[in-house]
Amino acid sequence: MNSVAAPSAGANFTRVDMRFKLFACDLAAVNGRMPAAFRMVRRFRGMGKGRKTRRALERGGSGPAQRLNETLARWPGVRITPMFGRWGYFVGETLFACFPVREKDRDLWIRLSTDDQRRALADARVRPHRRFSRKGWIELDVEGIEDMGRAVRWLRRGYTAAARGVPNVPDAEG
Repeated sequence: MNSVAAPSAGANFTRVDMRFKLFACDLAAVNGRMPAAFRMVRRFRGMGKGRKTRRALERGGSGPAQRLNETLARWPGVRITPMFGRWGYFVGETLFACFPVREKDRDLWIRLSTDDQRRALADARVRPHRRFSRKGWIELDVEGIEDMGRAVRWLRRGYTAAARGVPNVPDAEG
């Protein structure tokens, strides 16, 4: 994976370059160290399952993900990297948000302080994260441009909390 600047983003953006991916079995086969029976035939990279995902990774996202990536790439200290089918948004080593790489998924995950999480959950369009709500995570859907303002507002709060290093300790009743 090469870390290169996206077309319209700063140098803190990680883009996946799949053109020069060389697998260990390919190297062994080329050098003649692997028996012919065990050589894997590598499929052509431009066809089949995963093509859209690879292209989205190479371009820095598509649809709402691309707009979020371009916005967050301008924030100081933010690093954007693909991880486990989502774009991970980091401040230093702290993950503060995730958004799906696949264009059909639209659930933005944001980690907030306890107070901000309480405020966010007062909005009917925001819901607690299905597994990590006790650690301050919320979910909201970003369907289009009209949802970007709300998403960026909560992302800014998550970014600020992560940059300050505010621990998210659940209170006694949580």
